[in-house]
Amino acid sequence: MARGPLFQNDYSPQFSGHETFPLRYGWLKKAFDRVAETESETDNRVACWGDEAIAKFGVGKNMVGSMRYWANAARIIREPAINSVETTELGRLLFSSNGLDPWMESPATLWLLHWQFAAYHKRTTWFWAFSHYPAITFERDGFIRKLNRFSKDRGWPSAAETTLKNDVACFIRTYVARQPSGKTGHDDALESPLTELGLIKAIGKNDGFRFVRGPKSTLSDGVFAYALVDFWSRFYANAATLSFEAIAQAPGSPGRVFQFEENDVADRLAVLDDVTDGALRWSETAGLKQVVRSVEISEDAARSWLADDYASRVGREAA
Repeated sequence: MARGPLFQNDYSPQFSGHETFPLRYGWLKKAFDRVAETESETDNRVACWGDEAIAKFGVGKNMVGSMRYWANAARIIREPAINSVETTELGRLLFSSNGLDPWMESPATLWLLHWQFAAYHKRTTWFWAFSHYPAITFERDGFIRKLNRFSKDRGWPSAAETTLKNDVACFIRTYVARQPSGKTGHDDALESPLTELGLIKAIGKNDGFRFVRGPKSTLSDGVFAYALVDFWSRFYANAATLSFEAIAQAPGSPGRVFQFEENDVADRLAVLDDVTDGALRWSETAGLKQVVRSVEISEDAARSWLADDYASRVGREAA
């Protein structure tokens, strides 16, 4: 994978689509339900995102566009053709009426959503921030300047300054709650569920922020294993082994996206055998630190590890 997908000559950056709104509570369930209700119809895109949806969701046109963006980014829906929208296996697993977590009450769901947003290079700012940004702390303006410089160095078509500012603002508000003020109510301050992950913290008084590296106690082993297989299948599909360095350091890797230190990655890899029933095994033979894949792992198998996470949580709460 070399330096990652942002360095591929055919890469096309994206700094918009969310209409400046970060993901909000309830949006994914509403979008999923609307698609599920209409996916048996021919050409259901208008029914999902047109004027009828504006009335059904009770929000404006731009906010409907944002709900559509985030539902696609979460990979709970897909749009295989210009006029059609359908739910995905992952969407049904999470958000159907008998899904694992339709109301997003489990931290596992939030971590899984973060993975979808930050591990996929289509969302340039998200991918660049977690996989390429060279420092732990940043200030908003400096972050924008570095992103703009990276964009120019890559020879991408110039994005308007306002577009970059809005994209970075949306990125920050996805992970950092705004403090309530006279102009910002409490509901707005808590608008993004991913603020609960604590991945980025506000620091100082000058619009400063810090990536929070280290162990993530609420990140379940099933979500980590699912993310590892997803990363493996997209970037090293034909490899029977995957090195520790790739898992911990490669752009788009679990180590990068979850902001782990190397010791945290090692702790996760040590229990892979139990989590995956032997499908993945950590090995340190002959000085080589790597994960060995003993069988071909289907998406259904990886999703079953997610289901185990939720089952374990229900069991702990019932005890």
